[in-house]
Amino acid sequence: MKSAIVKRSVVVGGHKTSITLEDAFWGALKEIAQAKGSTVTQMVTEIDRMREGPNLCSAIRLFVLDRVRSQKVGATEGKRQPQ
Repeated sequence: MKSAIVKRSVVVGGHKTSITLEDAFWGALKEIAQAKGSTVTQMVTEIDRMREGPNLCSAIRLFVLDRVRSQKVGATEGKRQPQ
């Protein structure tokens, strides 16, 4: 599975920065932002504020992965049969 890696510019905390992400992560980030009624810039700013490590791109990937896993778990729990 290939996903193009693209460098994009966003404004975070009032300053312009570049983010290098695979298209799959960028697309998922856009979907998460839309679902929350937010913009990608607002999401990236929130992720930047919450991150613990020095790498913003890694923090974004982990954020997206966490949301995807949370959705998967929620969907799985809804399908479980009562015992």
